[in-house]
Amino acid sequence: MATELDYYTVLGVERTATDAEIKKAFRKLAQQWHPDVNTDPGAQARFKEINEAYQVLSDPQRRQTYNMFGRAGLGGESGAGFDPGAFGSFSDIFDAFFGGSAAAGSRRGHPTAGSDLRYDLPITFGEAVRGTDKEIQFPVYGTCETCHGNGAKPGTEPVTCDSCGGRGEIRSTRRTMLGQMVNVTACPKCNGEGKLVTEPCPACHGEGRTERNRTLRVSIPAGIDEGHQIRLSNEGEVGVRGGPAGSLYVAVHVTPHAQLRREGTELLYEADISIVQAALGTTISVPTVDGDEPVEVKAGTQPGTEIRLRGRGVPHLRRTGSKGDLHVFVNVVVPAKLSKRQRELLAEYAIESGEVVAVGHGGILDKVRDALG
Repeated sequence: MATELDYYTVLGVERTATDAEIKKAFRKLAQQWHPDVNTDPGAQARFKEINEAYQVLSDPQRRQTYNMFGRAGLGGESGAGFDPGAFGSFSDIFDAFFGGSAAAGSRRGHPTAGSDLRYDLPITFGEAVRGTDKEIQFPVYGTCETCHGNGAKPGTEPVTCDSCGGRGEIRSTRRTMLGQMVNVTACPKCNGEGKLVTEPCPACHGEGRTERNRTLRVSIPAGIDEGHQIRLSNEGEVGVRGGPAGSLYVAVHVTPHAQLRREGTELLYEADISIVQAALGTTISVPTVDGDEPVEVKAGTQPGTEIRLRGRGVPHLRRTGSKGDLHVFVNVVVPAKLSKRQRELLAEYAIESGEVVAVGHGGILDKVRDALG
């Protein structure tokens, strides 16, 4: 069976890599493996993998789905529902080779979007299984209340940039190995916004945003696991001078249970019982997410026997009403030390069952034989 493609490995980045780090890695690999510049027979296949990984990891929503469920969560199709033969967006390829963006004009003349934020949220094992609501507080840049986000002193307005004429971009033509190309870069004077603030707001110093503490209530779905992230759109930082807000990613960290072990939606528990309990049967107390529960162990239970409690596991994140099971594995514990009376009883059992045991001459076994005639 072929090993599943790992997008982070393909791009050579960590799972915690930022958007900028992912884009930087893609640019470097695109320059090396693009079929137009690399004549290696395997270059096209390699570039397809690089492109596929970038299309998923550069999209926050697809990346979150991939982090939680792998490629299967993206629809189970090669390329996560997009054409695996396509060589990425032209603007990204252009940017990788020439440092500009062919489609930059569609993004120029607008304020820069705010940054995404990450919040690490610790929760208990029970909260992860049952789901919960949590109130979180974090520092964030919000819209300046004095200038309402435009960065200009009250009573004034931003003016059109005289360098780019309000387009937010500077175009230049250059010859390349692919022919004549138009290189589009952000206007250095207005930083691609197309507007200039001549009289900055005294409250935000022209940024159009100020830092504050924000309180937010987050709903944690039942069945979430360690390392999962919840994406909250438009809850991140507000951009400079009215730019759209980024997203807030809530990374969940689950405190392990003292006795239960989790594997996906299944819960595992190891129960220790004595030889006598295994032979004669007993009732044991098994920990569950909702508290201890009595479970019957039948007479003659063998070591390693599994007792399954159906529906007592973890809810499926993507299938409402469906739960995993709780698996109880029975360990029969052999006593390391016995009292005199316990040894006599076991020796009597050995004689009764015809078993050969390692008891020395003149020991308990002989005394039991004599007592029984």
